[in-house]
Amino acid sequence: MQIVASSLAAADAYRLLIACVVPRPIAWVSTVDALGRANLAPFSFFAGITATPPTVLISVGRSRGRRKDTALNLLETGEAVVHIPPQRLAEAMVATSADVPHGVDEFDLAHLAKLPSVDVRPPRIDGAPLAMEARVSQHLEVGDGPADVFLLRIVRFHLSDDVLDADGRPDPVKLDATGRLGGETYCASSAVRVIARAPRPGA
Repeated sequence: MQIVASSLAAADAYRLLIACVVPRPIAWVSTVDALGRANLAPFSFFAGITATPPTVLISVGRSRGRRKDTALNLLETGEAVVHIPPQRLAEAMVATSADVPHGVDEFDLAHLAKLPSVDVRPPRIDGAPLAMEARVSQHLEVGDGPADVFLLRIVRFHLSDDVLDADGRPDPVKLDATGRLGGETYCASSAVRVIARAPRPGA
């Protein structure tokens, strides 16, 4: 089967794309507005961009042509905390994707406690094993929506000891991170396979 992308309605293109680009890591992003009200939402159009400085990208689609609270808050205050949701918090993560009025605190909606951050104003999720405090370094409008694309520079990592390997880095099995598939399906990083790389020339 072949599909000409320009022939697809927007909703059909979205459903096809999210079924093709799998698995997708999930950025569980906390922000605050100018009044200090917290917001929490997950985004699976998410990727690491560069390590110098550590920078991630999130794409925030619009809802009925309007910017979502996360995008509004990032444009107002320029700060966020990006969490990687483990499987044990997957249902709470999905609960925070609810379409609720501006100003509703999704921490309360999902019965999640807050922890203060160190360098940024948005709170962290109490119990999240991995959190990255970040500041906006760039904002782009992409596509026909358009989507609000943010480059977020990481300024501080929070890592729980119980998900680290012997080298002090997150172990994907211990982290048991939730990944997004198509529709309402998800996967876990605890199912891993090791494939050795070919040696580099001259090594």
